[in-house]
Amino acid sequence: MADYLVVGLGNIGAEYASTRHNMGFMILDAWAQASNVFFTVERYGAIARISFKGRNFILLKPSTYMNLSGNAVRYWLQKLDLPLENLIVISDDLNLPFGTLRMRLGGSDGGHNGLENIIWTLESENWTRIRVGIGNGFSRGGQIDFVLGALSEEELEQVPALAQRIVQGIKDYATIGPQRAMSALNAKPKPAEPDVKSTEY
Repeated sequence: MADYLVVGLGNIGAEYASTRHNMGFMILDAWAQASNVFFTVERYGAIARISFKGRNFILLKPSTYMNLSGNAVRYWLQKLDLPLENLIVISDDLNLPFGTLRMRLGGSDGGHNGLENIIWTLESENWTRIRVGIGNGFSRGGQIDFVLGALSEEELEQVPALAQRIVQGIKDYATIGPQRAMSALNAKPKPAEPDVKSTEY
């Protein structure tokens, strides 16, 4: 049975709960809720475990704050004795329109402090990241206030659907392979079928 460490980036604390920079936390929370599992507080973060077709997904929400996310990722990779190819990190991304998803193996941090710290701590870029577009609707000099600002009500309503797509992408990654998973997740989604409701993923 293969194990995968799935890290959602964010900042702990109620004041950050619905902010754009906490998109990684929100995605993992939605996955856990839909799977009827709960996070428990452990070293360097909150952990939940979900199994699917012989794979174990260990969901991690680091408690180190964004800029030191690498400490939590390194600890849990070592504790679980996992290779880098079994690491998937979910983060917000200013360079993508809201709701756009990109799964990629390797690459730079794209200006994201959490990704930068993980790359620096692991001394490698060779792991998979899923970037969730949050848009860049801010004036010059307003980047920090924007990423630490709350999602709009309309944006929050879209998070469960985004989570469902991301979770399917992660399951595909573990079952049918990274390349096919990336092709499927990175493609523009088809319009939703009417009157079809699902809360389980």
